[in-house]
Amino acid sequence: MAEKKTAAKEQAEKMLKITLVKSTIGRLEKQKRTVEALGLKKIGSSVVKRDNAAMRGMIFVVKHLVEVEEIA
Repeated sequence: MAEKKTAAKEQAEKMLKITLVKSTIGRLEKQKRTVEALGLKKIGSSVVKRDNAAMRGMIFVVKHLVEVEEIA
């Protein structure tokens, strides 16, 4: 039982650095809103977010527009 808590704690501590590398001009409205919801405004801007299923889903929608790095 203690192993599950440790694994959950490690997952909660992981962070993702998300950087916008391509423009949202001419993209689908859903993709534009997802980039905005991630907190990205200009090309080259970066944000650090927790690594969880919701963030992974948002990143998947705009994976062709962003670069993602895992931070310990």
